[in-house]
Amino acid sequence: MRLPSASQLIRKAFGRTASGQSPAGLATRSDSLPEETNFRMLAENSGDVIMQLGPDTKARYVSPSCTRLLGWLPEEMVGHGPEAFVPPEHLQNIAAAAALLLAGADEGEPLAIEIRRKDGKTIWVESKARIVRDPLTGVPGDFVLIMRDITERKRLEEQLRSLAMTDGLTGLGNRRAFDETLDREWRRTVHSAGQMSLLLIDIDRFKGFNDKYGHQVGDDCLRAVAAAIRDVLHRPGDMALRYGGEELAVILPNTDGKEALEIAERLRLAIENLGLPHDDNPEGGGRVTVSIGSATALSRSGGTIRMPEGLLLAADTALYKAKHNGRNRVEVALLLASERPDAV
Repeated sequence: MRLPSASQLIRKAFGRTASGQSPAGLATRSDSLPEETNFRMLAENSGDVIMQLGPDTKARYVSPSCTRLLGWLPEEMVGHGPEAFVPPEHLQNIAAAAALLLAGADEGEPLAIEIRRKDGKTIWVESKARIVRDPLTGVPGDFVLIMRDITERKRLEEQLRSLAMTDGLTGLGNRRAFDETLDREWRRTVHSAGQMSLLLIDIDRFKGFNDKYGHQVGDDCLRAVAAAIRDVLHRPGDMALRYGGEELAVILPNTDGKEALEIAERLRLAIENLGLPHDDNPEGGGRVTVSIGSATALSRSGGTIRMPEGLLLAADTALYKAKHNGRNRVEVALLLASERPDAV
């Protein structure tokens, strides 16, 4: 049995060419060429990658533009399924999209996925698929897939997201980033039966600092303190953020109370050793210092403080205690073993 050509499948699946023209419009534009030749010409000269996939999702036809976009020759892709080119984390989305088409959907929603180039690098593509059905029986046959490069678009989207999550003054994550990160790490802690810690950091007597030295110097002070915190944090996953005003925060995944206390003490000393003058801070010997509250969630213990709001409250309580007990110090929250973590 002779398989339909890629151009026939494109016509059946989409009713128009990769350039957006209908078959009738294309025939009018070039009556001297057979319609089949026109479709083949468009498929093989389109900037998008056009693929014909069998019911087993293995490629039967790949347009030549795959070489420019992916580095592979068409014959190197033919006979392989998505798993040969797509990272594992995207395969579930592809399987779900194929299932919808097989269940009767006319056309899949545009799907943004990463795909591996021949040189090992990955790029982002937007793929759109339709399934070709027998016109008499409606039995599903091959898939037709069109892919285009959206790497630059994804880069700009990520850049905008980063800007939206970054505090403009300190370069640390902002309050929105804090809320999202705290919630995400809490959920990870619960699911992994692990532990995490939170530090809240307040610059001692910062209102008086601003009143005495001016807001510009106050901004410089915040930047210097933020930089000192970044210099102390070397572990992957640890994140420093600006919680609000002169209050900063550090989220420490996979960190127990002892480790959190050690990190908090290093942060306190690093900021004290900056030697920034602060005449109205007698507890710090006339230098800029910070008070730190530390709290830890121990999901594996069978009992822990309530999270994530409870962890934040516990760290804030410890911070208040540090300020009340003389500032320029670290205090640790008392964990209540009778409280259970919220379900997620």
